[in-house]
Amino acid sequence: MKSEIAVPEVPVARSRAPFWAAAVATFFGIGRLRPGPGTWASALAALLWLAGAGLVAENLHPALLAGLIVVVIALGIPAATRMARASGVKDPGFIVIDEVAGQWIALLFAPVSWKTVLAAFILFRSFDIVKPPPVRQLESFPEGTGIVVDDVAAGIYALLVMQLALHFRLFSP
Repeated sequence: MKSEIAVPEVPVARSRAPFWAAAVATFFGIGRLRPGPGTWASALAALLWLAGAGLVAENLHPALLAGLIVVVIALGIPAATRMARASGVKDPGFIVIDEVAGQWIALLFAPVSWKTVLAAFILFRSFDIVKPPPVRQLESFPEGTGIVVDDVAAGIYALLVMQLALHFRLFSP
């Protein structure tokens, strides 16, 4: 008599996503880090902003960062769509390009200092986790759009709170 070993069913990917989509969606593999891939991606995005800020003239910061945000969103939506389709999961945790966009939005117009990086990081992660209205509702958009735009909205909330905190000098940069 032959004994059978029960093997749990694993969702099978419908197709393989192209390399560019995997690289973009996971932010070059950061999305594979555990625990908390979104937190890792946000932290790296914030540190990249801090490191890159010293290389660019201060008056060019917002324009350059806004351009990068547009590129990340423009590439992130189709990359997230392809990765979600390939995995068969609506919003896989390893897709973190949305956290990069949201974190950079939170840092838009912020003075360059470790305090503003920390404040923007905490604000963005808080809004991304709590998802106040209408952030959660934006997840219902189809495929990559829903994956990315909710974090864009969380980044906008963080940006607004950050700018108010700076305006009212609730902390010094």
